[in-house]
Amino acid sequence: MNTQVKIPQGDEKVTIQLTRKEMMALAGIRFHGNHNIEVSARKKLNEALVETYESDSAQGNSRQILN
Repeated sequence: MNTQVKIPQGDEKVTIQLTRKEMMALAGIRFHGNHNIEVSARKKLNEALVETYESDSAQGNSRQILN
């Protein structure tokens, strides 16, 4: 079964500022003893998703963020 998800403006670029360590953590590098780096990076990504969702909702687009 092929299911295709359409995301309006899905190719639009989003800019998020990450530290080099945060970028590395998102790429899969583990910082043993400092899990906060990955948590911080994921928090920034989630905030950007929420901002994008809220911006689209304000414009009348209804969209659901998938986990």
